[in-house]
Amino acid sequence: MKIHMKRNLMLLLVMILLVSLAFSGCGGGTGNGDEEQQQPVSIAYYATNSEPILDWDPSVMFSNGIIVLNNIYETLLRYDAVNNEIIPVLAESYGKSDDSLVWTFNIRQGVKFHDGTDLNAEAVKYSIDRTMRINKGASYIWAAVKEINVVDEYTVEFVLNYPAPMDLIASTGYAAFIYSPASVTSDDSEWFSSGQECGTGPYMLQSQVPGDEVVLTKYEEYWSGWEGEHFDKVVIKKVTETSSRRQMIEKGEADVTINLPYEDVEAMKDNEDVTIELENSYINVASYFNTQKAPLDDKLVRQALSYAFPYDDVVEFVLGGYGTQGRGPVPKGLWGHGKTLKQYTYDLDKAKELLAEAGYPDGGFSLLYTYMSGDEEEKKTAQLYKAELAKIGVDLEIRGMPWDSQWEMSKGDPEGRQDMLVMYWWPDYPSPVSWLYNLYHSEEEPLFNLGYYSNEQVDALIEEADQKSASDIAEAEELFVQAQEIIVDEAPAIFQYDKINVWVENNTFKGHVPNPAYPNVVFFYNTYRGE
Repeated sequence: MKIHMKRNLMLLLVMILLVSLAFSGCGGGTGNGDEEQQQPVSIAYYATNSEPILDWDPSVMFSNGIIVLNNIYETLLRYDAVNNEIIPVLAESYGKSDDSLVWTFNIRQGVKFHDGTDLNAEAVKYSIDRTMRINKGASYIWAAVKEINVVDEYTVEFVLNYPAPMDLIASTGYAAFIYSPASVTSDDSEWFSSGQECGTGPYMLQSQVPGDEVVLTKYEEYWSGWEGEHFDKVVIKKVTETSSRRQMIEKGEADVTINLPYEDVEAMKDNEDVTIELENSYINVASYFNTQKAPLDDKLVRQALSYAFPYDDVVEFVLGGYGTQGRGPVPKGLWGHGKTLKQYTYDLDKAKELLAEAGYPDGGFSLLYTYMSGDEEEKKTAQLYKAELAKIGVDLEIRGMPWDSQWEMSKGDPEGRQDMLVMYWWPDYPSPVSWLYNLYHSEEEPLFNLGYYSNEQVDALIEEADQKSASDIAEAEELFVQAQEIIVDEAPAIFQYDKINVWVENNTFKGHVPNPAYPNVVFFYNTYRGE
């Protein structure tokens, strides 16, 4: 009881301060301030480990803002990863032609944007057309679209250049948001960057402290209504210190957080005021070999170094058991994951044998391995790997770098690029193509394929599988697995692990169902305060 009283007092003081500092989005704030002050306000508090949002333009944002924007904006459809099905959101239904080149979406009627205007087919066309014109962030998900036609007020038609799974694409947590043409009248992002929004979602932007905190307030005219239990406001705040986030959860000052050290998670399991929720995420980690640089341009060397990686030690000692060894590029749980793919194991004898076959019987070479500075999991993994490689005569220089510096090096002079780079990946839309095309398809200039891997047969399989996924998921899955069989054999990367997300929540925070297709997102409309 004391915890709950302290929590309510703290949140009341916070909200008094926040309201005094607030500036509104295009929805214009709450509109009933006197009445709201007289009613108890239910507030959810999400303590994140990074900036809540970096870019307010829903056509451009392709980073942390996924948490904030998926509560302000909505997409035509949403992917239910638990049940592997598509659920309607702003589109009540949809269909496609026999050749999967024309997709028709029937738009939900009676939906209002936060600026008070009505959702219709014109707004859908405007939003996606603008996203494609701007051509930033994850806009490439719409690459198959030839044109978008308004059939009538509540029907919109997508005509494609080639078959593509538009239902999955329209479910994406990036670059698929629908917003009001009445508020946004140009491709310039200045209107958004000034701290405004114009979505249809359950929450509106109330205020922000750039780089630190976002406060959302419920949109009274939300189309799904406010019957039942819901939060009136949501605070999403950067709290970088893991010890602070742990204390906030234990004291009832925050409702939910992620990315706590695993030793803290273990210590909190016996706390009756805390709930630990595990999620088999679609986030995985791989270290990419520079396949264009000797000696890593030799498949045998890459295979040898894959056998030298301490997979079990990383899962047990770095992840605290909250992960599984990767089996190919596509994470466990997503359709297209290769359950029967070959899996490299820790085997130094096999590594030495392959190095000798490649002409390096005693190792005798050095490699530069870059990781993101500040990421303890990546650092500890690199240190374990360095120790194992030393046993086979390979020297590993591990270098922590800010991500933008890693990014710059990976795209710079080929002679000055890293030998190995470790990187997380999660889906833009829930399809194996998100991993296979971005990370392993040939590129003229490197974007995300930071192993610089190129194989024409793999390219063809990925492209065929992507198009087939518009009409036959089972056949597409077979093609995706065939591509992965080649990739795993050629070992352009070490498939380190598939991550298990650990959500740490105050036990009065109810209704949260993690969805790995939307990493780190809480759909707050579905949550409420309970005992």
